[in-house]
Amino acid sequence: MPQVSTMNATGDSATEMSVHTERNLVVLSGPSGAGKTTVCRALAGRMDLLLSTSATTRPPRPGEVDGQDYYFITPEEFRRRAAEGRFVERAEVFGHSYGTPVEELQRAREAGKMLLLEIDVQGGIQIKRKYPGALAILLLPPDDRALRQRLSRRGTESQADVERRFAKAHDEVRIAREAGCYDVEIVNDRLDDAINQVAAAIETRRKQA
Repeated sequence: MPQVSTMNATGDSATEMSVHTERNLVVLSGPSGAGKTTVCRALAGRMDLLLSTSATTRPPRPGEVDGQDYYFITPEEFRRRAAEGRFVERAEVFGHSYGTPVEELQRAREAGKMLLLEIDVQGGIQIKRKYPGALAILLLPPDDRALRQRLSRRGTESQADVERRFAKAHDEVRIAREAGCYDVEIVNDRLDDAINQVAAAIETRRKQA
């Protein structure tokens, strides 16, 4: 059956936009404590990537800036935007909603850059199923001991929250592997090595785009 292209508001075909999006989307997922934020921030500047900003209903943590770390919105606003189809992916994590606004993809397209999404495994699977050509990377801690230490060192959650995140980590990895959506798994044992490995995977994809 021939593929039908529809025109969007800017005059570009939806097919062309999808192809561009797939070739320039990089997803980095992993359990809490895997080091996603540190790796993403290091790579954004080093590789001239556009780092996607997610919307969330959770309260800001100390030092977080609205519009920079997240778009902090109310649950009511999140539900309204979701109903309007304004999220590329969305997920419920520890009682709070998270989602990637569709505007982030358009922002990257207009800038002519690859978009790096630091998102939950649930969201990563949604992105990969919607855009099979996206590069999906699963970042993992080296072992349970290191994971527990990293979660405790944050100092932003109670011990109960630490234990909850620790317990969920195994489920997230299992779900990611069972979904079969992730192209690369990288163990973050030594931070510099992990950054270099993720950079190599992105550079390979960039040459193919």
